[in-house]
Amino acid sequence: MNRRICALDGPGRRLDGGVMFGNTPRSRWADWVRPDHDNQICLASRALLVQENGNNILVLAGSEALLAPLPRTCRCQQHPKGLLDSLAQHGLGEADIDVVVLVHLHARLSSQLLSAIEDGDLPRLLFPNARYLVGERHWERARRPHPRDRALFISPLLHRLEDSARLTLLNGVDSDLLGSGWQFHLSDGFTPGQLLPEIAMPGGPVLFAGDLIPGSHWLELAVTSGYDRNPECLIGEKERLLDHLVSQRGRIFFSRDPDVAMAKVMRDRQSRYLAFDLYCTLSQFES
Repeated sequence: MNRRICALDGPGRRLDGGVMFGNTPRSRWADWVRPDHDNQICLASRALLVQENGNNILVLAGSEALLAPLPRTCRCQQHPKGLLDSLAQHGLGEADIDVVVLVHLHARLSSQLLSAIEDGDLPRLLFPNARYLVGERHWERARRPHPRDRALFISPLLHRLEDSARLTLLNGVDSDLLGSGWQFHLSDGFTPGQLLPEIAMPGGPVLFAGDLIPGSHWLELAVTSGYDRNPECLIGEKERLLDHLVSQRGRIFFSRDPDVAMAKVMRDRQSRYLAFDLYCTLSQFES
């Protein structure tokens, strides 16, 4: 099978560094990612594009990228670079996407977009020809969220997905929609039912780590995030998946790391996981 992957950049985001690194002391994580005066750090919003057998498959960590950008209110407004711009650099438009894999449905929206939704003006869903693939157990969580993460699920967006007649719920580790070469790992540490796709490649599998391991600094087992619903569970999931990647000589794709898009993983003599063979950008990868 001829399969190619590449990274697509959406608009970056800024989040509180102390929350992103949980119990890790600031004196450590501030050496890894420099915070601003408000203690915020820059993170990527990176999607994975998989092209195989004439199909274009988009893997997203979160559902905010499904919404069309708000129109500019005046010409003086600068147009922020987004996912559609990255697709256009590869000669693709939103109508060319056949499947969108949503590893989870959390949405971190701008204040302008939240205001528009509160006014009943939800932007349209992007990718009009695509099937939307979501884990069944995570879909149940999104429809009946816990008070702690209710604000991260946007009800009008979920209703729009359901009404599209293109929503496919996955119950298991294999998908008939995607076929061979795709395997899914279920994760409950960050959010219940997160789907982590593993994609077979000639040089070893590639794992889209979603928000289980958002970047290379979170390879350390004890480093968790304040957003994680079950940190102790997450640490066990990280160890199992990373051991699997090491044994398969696979690579891990980071959706949030501002500097590293993909890397191989090794375990040193102190049993620490280390990233090597780093890809800072990923315009096309086949082996």
